[in-house]
Amino acid sequence: MKIGYRTIKTAIGTPLAISIAQLLGLTNFVSAGILTILCIQPSRKRSFNSAWHRFLACMIAAVLAYIFFEWIGYHPLVLGFMLVVFIPITVFLKITPGITTSAVVILNLYSASSITLASLFDQFLLIIVGIGVGLLLNLYMPSLDKPLKEKQSKLEHNFTIILYEYSQYIRYKHTTWKGNELAESEDILLEASMLVERDRENHLLRNKHPYRDYFRMRTRQFELLKKMLPLVSRLPDADAIGEKIADFFEGLSKNVHPGNTAIIYLDQLRELRLEINEEDLPKTREEFEARANLFQLLHEIEDYLIIKMKFKESDVKRFKRNKTSKKEMI
Repeated sequence: MKIGYRTIKTAIGTPLAISIAQLLGLTNFVSAGILTILCIQPSRKRSFNSAWHRFLACMIAAVLAYIFFEWIGYHPLVLGFMLVVFIPITVFLKITPGITTSAVVILNLYSASSITLASLFDQFLLIIVGIGVGLLLNLYMPSLDKPLKEKQSKLEHNFTIILYEYSQYIRYKHTTWKGNELAESEDILLEASMLVERDRENHLLRNKHPYRDYFRMRTRQFELLKKMLPLVSRLPDADAIGEKIADFFEGLSKNVHPGNTAIIYLDQLRELRLEINEEDLPKTREEFEARANLFQLLHEIEDYLIIKMKFKESDVKRFKRNKTSKKEMI
């Protein structure tokens, strides 16, 4: 079983906060550990927001506790009435994450049966220690570049298989492919999107993320790949044109890559369209429907390539300038 970094932070932070509170001679020092546990967050941005929300909520809770307990009395009904007032205030100020943290402070003050400036200062230090330790531990966040790179590679591998299986179905009209890569790619895109957002929250001063646009681009392409599936299945038995389309899809399948050479395949697609236009017009309804499906399929693959072309600056000129013999890839 894998132990996550949040678990490790909690295991380190809880005893550390309690130890610091003990060294400072604070009462209810165990509460410092509870505050730290509540403050461990999955990203730096959430950590800073959480720390501020919890600190402000705790300060409000301490003031209300003094007013209600000292002016009205230390009674469970008074505690309940105070929460009726306190919780709507946190909702109004949009600091509801601080409710659970504040409950620790409220119950500490309630159990003391007397609130003095010294006890309020004691709780203030307890808040600083508990939230502060959690905040410091959250400054370290492991890099997500490796898992994002792995998802990129897996996604491109799936796109390769999908395009290749389309080419095989166009050519032979049968395949043993079960389409697992389609469902898997959808999961990868969802997981990658969540990882990208978390990584963005870990880099507070970085507005753009290198993988954000990439996975958005692949998401749009994936939607087109799904739309191509029924069109591919409705094409007639492969003829000369069908063979060329199958070759085109197979060529794409071999060249799925983060780079951008989509312009090369758009040129090939235009040439393919010209060849189709030179064919005789459909004579039967079935031939007409088949031709319509064919043009719709070409339209979808064109959009697929245009999305890639707009993703980043084309690599074609660089390849030509360096006179490289490396195979063009998209």
